[in-house]
Amino acid sequence: MKSTLFSVSYAGFWGQASLDLKQFVSHAAELGYPTVMFMAKRPHLSVLDYGPDEVADLAEHCRACGVEVACVAGYTNFAGGVESGEVPFIEMQVAYTRKLAEFAKALDCGLVRVFTSYERADLPIATNWTRTVDAIQQCCDNAADFGITIGIQNHHDVAVHSKALLELLHDVDRSNCKLMFDAWSPALRGEPAYEAAKAMAPHTVHTTFADYVRLPRFTYEPALINYRSGEPDLVRAVPMGDGDLPNAEFLRGLRDGGFDGTVAYEMCSPLRGGGSIENLDRCARRFLEWMTKQDS
Repeated sequence: MKSTLFSVSYAGFWGQASLDLKQFVSHAAELGYPTVMFMAKRPHLSVLDYGPDEVADLAEHCRACGVEVACVAGYTNFAGGVESGEVPFIEMQVAYTRKLAEFAKALDCGLVRVFTSYERADLPIATNWTRTVDAIQQCCDNAADFGITIGIQNHHDVAVHSKALLELLHDVDRSNCKLMFDAWSPALRGEPAYEAAKAMAPHTVHTTFADYVRLPRFTYEPALINYRSGEPDLVRAVPMGDGDLPNAEFLRGLRDGGFDGTVAYEMCSPLRGGGSIENLDRCARRFLEWMTKQDS
């Protein structure tokens, strides 16, 4: 398994330090990461800012730094725009994903990530499911023209549970469709880490890790001179190994299930210690140390 650093961690969101994409690649190499994952939106690998020449230059920079590109991470929501049926939102997202597949090929990368869809009150679940399956099939068919695999990450509402995700994968029924099954979602929703990971491992080509602490919430009720519990908990990102997620069990389940793909680390929310480059680097190094311990 290869440790991978996700560029979203250094994109300037959530008050964090920002590096442009070439700076990020150089920085990841200095930190000791052999592979990287590119965020496919501004300020990084945006389809508006990158053409063939820019992508070729980025690919050459990656080679010069000795860093491989594990994944081009797209951002999709195939339920988006339902309220505006005259606007071809699915076509736009499929075209976006096709462009990312073109980028991936030029970067010697074989994987493009998609999300599924958020649930909506104005869209029946069964209709949303069918819409999502059809959109991912179109993404896969377009990506196949470039020899690229589409990876579904378990993030959005539709098929977020492992059992549902396997059902969705079956319905998509494309040989170039795999899973990018990560630990954060099943851990927060209460799925057993080892068992879920082992079951999904045969279908998984990439996984992404972070660690979080759970912070229970309560609202004061003056009339009762007491507190009312709130659900769900607030979660906050912390350095790898300092949180409440069963990440080691999850990785062991993936490994026991036959997974040998890329393992990414992301800092994609407010982070304990703040957003300085020093704190980001400290957490990025901690992940490499954590991965070494898992191999021992």
